Amino acid sequence: MKKIHIIGIVLIATAIAILMSLSNDVSTFTTFSEAIASGKTVKISGQLSKDKEMYYNPQKDPNYFTFYLKDSQNKERKVILLSAKPQDFERSESIVLTGKMQGEDFLASDMLMKCPSKYKDEEIYIKSKEASAMLTK
Repeated sequence: MKKIHIIGIVLIATAIAILMSLSNDVSTFTTFSEAIASGKTVKISGQLSKDKEMYYNPQKDPNYFTFYLKDSQNKERKVILLSAKPQDFERSESIVLTGKMQGEDFLASDMLMKCPSKYKDEEIYIKSKEASAMLTK
């Protein structure tokens, strides 16, 4: 067997291994109830409970932030994020967390936020301006 064939086989095997490891990360969103039952790392999508306490003290521990999240079944749990509090966190429309349950709390290793569009107010203004122009015709 030539060296080029061996290198090709190794590259193909490496590509397959990488694709298989990435496929483990492709998962559907679950709820807190399913996360408790599975005991595995899961992704949960939900909304910030703005009426509950958020704790972040960067002087004491800059990588410890807690808040409460409601999942798609309206179940609320305390979330512990071992990272700094993101900017404009309170304005987020929805939050996707990756992590696992630790007792009654959800220990998040990763977080993705969907924030409101900065153009949202302008879009509303433009639409209402167009609508009023059509009404006056």
